[in-house]
This record gives sequence, C-alpha cells and structure tokens, in this order.
Amino acid sequence: MTQSDAASKSDADRPLVVSLCGTYLKPEMQSLYRQITGLKDFRNVVFAEQVANLERFPFESVVAMEKRERPRFRGNFLLRFWYKHVIKQWPPPRPVGYVGHEGEYYHPYDLVDLLDGYKPDLVHVYYGHKAVKYRRMLQASGVPWLVSFHGVDVVKFMDDPEYVKGLSEVFEQAQLVLARSESLLQRLRELGCPEQKLRLNRTPVPLHAIEFKQRRCPADGKWRLLQACRLIPKKGLFTVLKALPEVIKVLPNLKYVLCGSGPDEQRFRDEVVRAGLEDHVEVLGWMEQAQLKEEFAEAHVFLHPSELTETEDQEGVPNAMLEAMAAGLPVVATLHGGIPEAVTSGKDGILVAEKDFTALAAAILQITQDEQMLADYSAQAEKSVRELFGFEQQIAAMEACYHEAIQ
Repeated sequence: MTQSDAASKSDADRPLVVSLCGTYLKPEMQSLYRQITGLKDFRNVVFAEQVANLERFPFESVVAMEKRERPRFRGNFLLRFWYKHVIKQWPPPRPVGYVGHEGEYYHPYDLVDLLDGYKPDLVHVYYGHKAVKYRRMLQASGVPWLVSFHGVDVVKFMDDPEYVKGLSEVFEQAQLVLARSESLLQRLRELGCPEQKLRLNRTPVPLHAIEFKQRRCPADGKWRLLQACRLIPKKGLFTVLKALPEVIKVLPNLKYVLCGSGPDEQRFRDEVVRAGLEDHVEVLGWMEQAQLKEEFAEAHVFLHPSELTETEDQEGVPNAMLEAMAAGLPVVATLHGGIPEAVTSGKDGILVAEKDFTALAAAILQITQDEQMLADYSAQAEKSVRELFGFEQQIAAMEACYHEAIQ
C-alpha cells in the first residue's frame, strides 16, 4: 500500500459528521467556520438552506438543500378526480412527512433524502432555532444529532408557544446540547434542558495566527479605543457615545475606532454627528481578519460594553474580544452574558455594570492613566485567552462531544 493509499484509507475510516445550518455562512460567522474546518477526528460535510460567501469561507463539501413545494391536492381537479373516481383511493397517498388537514408533518427540505444518501454518523445543528425547524426531519432520518446554542437562539421566538413546545422536543430528542458559555448553559437549564445533556463548548481562537503586542501608553497622547462587532443593540454602542465626552475632557486626542457593520450603523453615525464627536470617532465598516489584526496592533484598549436588549438578547463570549485579548489588548467591558468568563476584572481588564456610561468612562480613564496597570492587563489578557480558549483544546472538546453523542 502506498503512502497516499494509507492516508486515503485513514481519512475514510474517520466518522462522518454533517454540519447543518441555515446559511453557510454569514460574514459574522467566523467562529462557525473555524469549528467546521478545524475537525481532526471526523470528516465533515455541510448542509445548508442557503450557500453564501464561499470565497470568504472556502470549503469543499457544501451541499445546498432543496426546498420542496407543499403538495396541494385540493387545488388540482384532475388529480382529485383520478384518485377519488378512477382508482377509488381517497384520501390520496401523502408524501412522507406531508402536513395535511389531518395534521401530518410535511418535510420542507430534502434533508431526509440527503442524510440517507450520505449516511453520516452524526449531525451537528448550529443554532437552537434551526434545530426546532429541522427536528422532525432529523427524527425521521434516524441519525443521531446534537445542537449548539450561540446566544441569540436562547431568546428568539420565545413568545411563540408552538416554538417553545418545539424547543422542548429538541431538548428531548438531541443526544447532547452544547453552549458557548456558562451563562448560556444556565439559560438552557431555565428553558428546561436536562442537565445530563448539557456540555460547554467554548469558541476556538486560532492563537497561533494572532501576534501578541505589549501595550503601553502612547507618548503623543493619541489613544485608540477599539471595538469590533456587528452594529446591533446588544453591543452597547450608544452607551460608548455617552461615555466619550467625559473621557475626552482628560484625553483630548483620543479616538474611538469601530469596526463592523449592521442595522444600527446609520443611526450610530447620525448620533456621532449630533453629539459633535466626529473628530473622535471612526467607523471603519466590516473588515477581513487580516485588516482587523492591523487594527488590533494599533489600538491600546478594547471596548465591549454589551447590554441586555428589550428582547433579552445577550452575548455568549464575544469572538472579537477573545482575539483582541490574544493580541494583548486589555478589555473594558460589562458584567454581561459570558464576558466575565473570559475577562477577570482587576486582572486583564475592567468590567462595569451594563448601560452605566459614567462607570464606563471612569474605567477607560482608570486604565489609560495607569501605565503599570495597562502593561499588566495587556500581558494577562493574552495569558487568560491561551489558558481557556485555545483552538486545539476547544476543537478537541467538541469532538469529544461528537464521540459521546454517537456512542
């Protein structure tokens, strides 16, 4: 047997997992891409309703599921006549999974057929609300599956009784239920997930690709505070704008640099102008990883003052914050969601209460006015991330869940 044949056989011997998601992949789903492409013990194929951004997230095995039209026997006179009067078979036979007036379930995608063809050992459903959507098709396939929760999916659709019922079925049918943070695990407990099914699976950070830089106070006073995120309500963007005037009184050459895009972008830009902060705020838009690393290198402090929204949307552990810490950026953030699991206030950053712009301003000034604190927090930020969120450790933890679910 040649070396090539041996490698091929070794690859074929690895179990096959299907990564099942709604869209492969939205621009902000960098962490999902890392998990999908980082597997070692498993082969992997992606099934998705929509395929997008393949140039950004290249992967060979991506399969677009086909959407099925719901059969409409009532509206087809010839079909009804054939079954009712010619062959006298009424009601007519239904496709497997059809939702008719008697309440049978209709499979809206060809997921069952795809799983039957690929015969995977396991399905990993990304996002809880997608698991609710796919659960009956997964049950019909007979393939074991697990689901991972990421933040928004512990609050989405919770005002819909049918959805809540579907979520309870997800908890019952899934082999395991994964979450990115301890705070998300607690929320899943509150929603009724059995304790024995819950597993922590933190976001993997490719630390080898991030260069550490020790942070020091800028001699010219040109501080750069960096935030990188989707521009959405839970990121605390407008709390930052309320805090900046107090900071600028002490640091007149300071810049707040915001990397990202999203539905709140125009409102944020308008508020910057209304507050007269144009000289102190830069909105750079969405960035590729290489560009974001450059911004990490130029910044002095990373901000992430997340806050609970009116719809109770909350963070897990923000990916950009972890990458910033790996680059040596101390953090000023909030006591929110999974943030305290990554940042220890007084050790590698400062955490304040949500929506408290006065406390946020004071924390920024505290860390920028103490050169030793800045240096110590910078070094500790990188150390903390390496201990808790290393890429290899977290991929191994996820694959351990895969093995457990199959067994």
